[in-house]
Amino acid sequence: MAEKRDYYEVLGVKKGASDDEIKKAYKKMAIKYHPDRNPDDKEAEEKFKEAAEAYDVLRDPDKRARYDQFGHAGMGGAGGFSGGGFDMNDIFSMFGDIFGGHMGGGFEGFNNFGGRGRRGAQKHQGSDLRLKVKLTLEEVASGATKKFKVKKDVTCTHCHGTGSQDGKTESCGTCNGTGYTTRTVNTMFGRMQQQSVCPTCGGQGTVIKNKCSHCSGTGVVSGEELVEVQIPAGVQDGMILNVQGKGNAGRNNGYAGDIQVYVEVEPHSELTRRENDLIYNLLLDLPTAILGGSAEIPTIDGRVKIKIEPGTQPGKTVRLRGKGLPALHGYGYGYGDLIVNISVYIPETLTKEEHSAFEKMRGSESFIPSQSTKTSFFQKFKNLFS
Repeated sequence: MAEKRDYYEVLGVKKGASDDEIKKAYKKMAIKYHPDRNPDDKEAEEKFKEAAEAYDVLRDPDKRARYDQFGHAGMGGAGGFSGGGFDMNDIFSMFGDIFGGHMGGGFEGFNNFGGRGRRGAQKHQGSDLRLKVKLTLEEVASGATKKFKVKKDVTCTHCHGTGSQDGKTESCGTCNGTGYTTRTVNTMFGRMQQQSVCPTCGGQGTVIKNKCSHCSGTGVVSGEELVEVQIPAGVQDGMILNVQGKGNAGRNNGYAGDIQVYVEVEPHSELTRRENDLIYNLLLDLPTAILGGSAEIPTIDGRVKIKIEPGTQPGKTVRLRGKGLPALHGYGYGYGDLIVNISVYIPETLTKEEHSAFEKMRGSESFIPSQSTKTSFFQKFKNLFS
């Protein structure tokens, strides 16, 4: 499968383009590659779909934010729809208002694709469902399999989804089985045939005379299903994963909807996430900071010890390569790091013996910072706020 192009590149706009600029760019592309202007041109048709896919993502603030952060991987199958079960009819129905009233009702005037033949009767699309999954940081690191018992519309077992008590259907007399009615309209491209969904059969091309008593002719009933969701390693909080074909069943053996799984990552008791890196704040006791030693820190795989060099200063960081989180599949490679931020605890109260010991050290040159040490310390402090 060819790698998808950048959506901004597809529409010919910059990443910071406004909503109006994106809409105008899509309108220009849609007119240029519209099937009625390019009959029997497969390449133009693919570019038409590609532009619609890009617009579907960039016009939506949530989808656009995820795309800007994670690229195509952040869509989880829920963003662009080219090749994902959608066809020209879906593009027309979703974006039919993009031209306002200049073309005889938006894109509806073009639905006959320049007279290349009638479309077949359409199937009903089941609605999507939305679930929330809570993940620990450990599950983010390794990936997880979650199971949900989902209440939804399922196919009627008595009529096998047909909606007919005896399994028989008849061709719709209104549309002669095509699922659509046709009328001729005047557009900027000339006189064209405009098709609309048949009001009698709802686009199916058939009608049921003897409806199933269990589903009342819809082909679906209320039920539940155990749905298994594979969560890839490296997902981010707020990401939406799309599970195709596991939503509500479509009426009369139509297409099933999808399940959109909203990811919520629970806070870790000790580690903080920053993209693929993990942050741990280590508070050292003063003797260890001065004399050196070791300290135990948590990682996603368990606890490990790190070496503390003598004279470790507050604000020092230690980076453990590859001890962070994995990159989401398809967006980056390898693992992040575990970054240890070191602070030093200064005791608030001392015993007489401790107080006396520190009094003896007060005048020691070892406890007086040099000018270079001061400069380095304040530069680091300054960098924190720059």
